[in-house]
Amino acid sequence: MALASQIMKGGISAGAAKAMGGQVQSAVSAAGTAISDATDLTASINVVTTAAASSGVQLPSSQIGDEVEILNLGANAVTVYPDTTSNRVNALSAGTGFLLATNTAVRLRKFTSSRWIGWLSA
Repeated sequence: MALASQIMKGGISAGAAKAMGGQVQSAVSAAGTAISDATDLTASINVVTTAAASSGVQLPSSQIGDEVEILNLGANAVTVYPDTTSNRVNALSAGTGFLLATNTAVRLRKFTSSRWIGWLSA
């Protein structure tokens, strides 16, 4: 992926170039214990900095092909839920979340109207 500065050299405005690279939410607080009360993610790049035990985040409403990245820098693992209770991540059941350990990241891509695939860091 090109850096915003590289895209701007091609004549694209700074705002458009930054939007192409994704919006960063650098201080997300995970909350809740279920998909219904987890923190709603609003950016394509999310850094969880506060994570109480058993807390979670929910993927944003997205279009097919959209990507979301999450880095967990909180004190506890967080549960990452799909964008709706009828959607699923990898081979999990619909509406089921997965644990993202502390100091790890995940990149998720929505590849059908109801399915996400995720790649975990080490």
